[in-house]
Amino acid sequence: MDLTLTEDQQMVQRTAREFLAGRAGQDVWKEITDLGWQALPFEDFGFLEACLIAEELGRARVPVPYLSSLICGMAVPSLRPRVGTGEVFAYVPFSGALVPWAAEAAALLVATPSGLVLTSEAEHTPVTVVGPAPTYRVTYGSVSGEPVVAGPIEAYGAAATCAEMVGGAQAVLDRTVEYAKEREQFGKPIGAFQAVQHHCANMAIDVMSARFIAYEAIWRLSRELDASVEVSVAKSWVSEAYERVCALGHQVHGAIGFTAEHDLHHYTRHAMSSALAFGDADTHTDRLATHLGI
Repeated sequence: MDLTLTEDQQMVQRTAREFLAGRAGQDVWKEITDLGWQALPFEDFGFLEACLIAEELGRARVPVPYLSSLICGMAVPSLRPRVGTGEVFAYVPFSGALVPWAAEAAALLVATPSGLVLTSEAEHTPVTVVGPAPTYRVTYGSVSGEPVVAGPIEAYGAAATCAEMVGGAQAVLDRTVEYAKEREQFGKPIGAFQAVQHHCANMAIDVMSARFIAYEAIWRLSRELDASVEVSVAKSWVSEAYERVCALGHQVHGAIGFTAEHDLHHYTRHAMSSALAFGDADTHTDRLATHLGI
């Protein structure tokens, strides 16, 4: 398995990064639709390239329903033409958990005992959450309709969320290193102090390892290989690594990182909400233990 990006993949990543630069918190969904990013994994490229875009969305802190629609299209081939034109879809787990982007969705993919069913017959109530995406409590009665042919939507969701978390963690690392170079204490940049250097080094290790672990799972899914173990390893590790990176970033930034004017707290909130999406670290660790028979 070679995770080195091809020239085309580098182009996708670079284009997304340049477009999203300076757009934190902005609604750029129409522009993304016009650029055709939703159709990209179903036409010229695939799931891995879509995750490169998800990573850049996490890095730039741009909340759009890209990931929500992406995983629905990956899991249900019949939805891909609609996803490609910019229609929004949202996934409702069997547990009936809180659902990001439910109100914006043209239809919901609801997990039932007999499989995934596409429906628009559901009520949604907005709830306040720590994450950046608008989130709703979805309620519905009996869901009518035949189950759709679907792939492993939970695996796609967990893997794409990992890519988004990697982007967020990279942004925190970049901002922290830059701050350590500029902030002076006792007449010298705080980055000259060994304790701060250790924090930045530990953050860099977490970001690098999270990226490799996440993209191993993404690579296998993009080739329609069994990735159940790799997805659980990734979701377990990346969830905790992102939170560690944010915690160390706050240590280096000190009080300024906790202010509303600073970006860092937004990434911390994103880390907390993403860690819970598609199964938290404990859930995936339990799955690994079951797989290993321990």
